[in-house]
Amino acid sequence: MTITYITGGVRSGKSEFAEKLAASFDQSVLYVAFGVNTDAEMQRRIEQHQQRRPSDWGTVEKPNELVSSCNRYLDYEVILVDCFSTWLTNRVIHIPEEELYQERHKQEIRKEVLEWISCISKLPQKIIIVSSEVGLGGVAMSRLGRFFHDTLGECNQFIANAADEAYAVFSGLPVRLKP
Repeated sequence: MTITYITGGVRSGKSEFAEKLAASFDQSVLYVAFGVNTDAEMQRRIEQHQQRRPSDWGTVEKPNELVSSCNRYLDYEVILVDCFSTWLTNRVIHIPEEELYQERHKQEIRKEVLEWISCISKLPQKIIIVSSEVGLGGVAMSRLGRFFHDTLGECNQFIANAADEAYAVFSGLPVRLKP
């Protein structure tokens, strides 16, 4: 079992890098997708990802399920999770703004993410996790943006710490971070 963490900015090429890495193992791949079709532009993004994937890859599209989808991983040798930050978006978008900084929300998210990391750490498969990096930009202007950035930054650190190897992708160029 190995966990590979791939981070980078939006449109940095991290998903394509992850897809090429998954394909390089020449084993059965499960693509765990969290994107939600909210408008025509998002639909185009989802379609681009779908068209790049080989037709023999399995797919799980459960945009709000993290831990509960782990049991679907067992029939595949490589699991590509794309993208953790999209899952987190789906998770936090429904929190009322006035509740964003109630500690219980961060605690619930932390618990869910750490439970998921514990689950995947026990699996024999190769796990590839893609997530957007928020640490290179400025402070978000909205409460929701700040909550999201703070929470994603913390969760990305949890994932990177559990990972056996990690990459950052800048302008399509992967840079090995770990080991």
